[in-house]
Amino acid sequence: MIILSVLIVALVVGLIGSALSLRVVKQFERGVVLRFGRVRPEVRGPGLAVLMPFADRMQKVNMQIITMPVPAQDGITRDNVTVRVDAVVYFSVVDPVRATVDVQDYISAIAQVAQTSLRSIIGKSDLDDLLSNRERLNQGMELMIDSPALDWGVHIERVEIKDVALPETMKRSMSRQAEAERERRARVITADGELQASEKLGQAAEVMAQHPAALQLRLLQTVVEVAAEKNSTLILPFPVELLRFLERSTPAEQPAPAAAVQAAAPAVEPAEQVPAVENGAPAPAVTAAPPVAELAAVPELLRQLLHPTASGQVEPAGDHQWPSDSGTGVNAVP
Repeated sequence: MIILSVLIVALVVGLIGSALSLRVVKQFERGVVLRFGRVRPEVRGPGLAVLMPFADRMQKVNMQIITMPVPAQDGITRDNVTVRVDAVVYFSVVDPVRATVDVQDYISAIAQVAQTSLRSIIGKSDLDDLLSNRERLNQGMELMIDSPALDWGVHIERVEIKDVALPETMKRSMSRQAEAERERRARVITADGELQASEKLGQAAEVMAQHPAALQLRLLQTVVEVAAEKNSTLILPFPVELLRFLERSTPAEQPAPAAAVQAAAPAVEPAEQVPAVENGAPAPAVTAAPPVAELAAVPELLRQLLHPTASGQVEPAGDHQWPSDSGTGVNAVP
């Protein structure tokens, strides 16, 4: 009985020791063995690993590529625009011993380095680079994270900037800028088309000027195009050259002679004689002259008024009679 009890106890202890000394390492893992707290140089690969009971401790390290999102970071770009940027980091462990010994938690360490690197990239870049030149920024951020991660036995596979959140005012400004740019391109294209069309029209005009029949053919073609629409009204263009021909062929009007103008003027009846009493003696009668003769006699009358004769009477000019300086009579003028 005693021997049987000893055998049973030994079997139980062996089973417990075997359970403590045997470990299973998966294909994507590596085992780091610590014997009495000291790291063994050999790393256990995938499969069944046998450890020394009560002396060895094994820590498994995942060798797969880890995808770690970087929380969105608020920052100000180099051109003073407030943005909010988030990213994602892909990394894997290349040295299990260093990842276990040199850093306490390599995943948390990579997360902190990624956040600080993202803030640094935001401050060093312009807004246009964040929106259109992300590949270069991804490479720069990858180098910034990979430099300290190599000392921890971690390799950064790839870094991607996911999204760039802009303020609403900046979005509206960018929309107006894009709209203005599109409008500028449209106007340039329209102006270029007008220039080319004017050049072609100039060449066509030169050909039509050399060959007048071409203008008639073009006119007939236009009439055919208008008539093809089955309209009840037909618009017939009138050539400008025909108007110019009619203008050149019309003789200019000759000015009428002065004699004809005088003959066409209406005759003026002589005014009635108006008697004037001066010192008891009747004044000479005055008759009205035609307007043309009256206008011709105005200079002579002025000369007589300025230089009277010795007798004090004004010499008559033509058919008019004027009183002397001392008279108070009034002549009737039509």
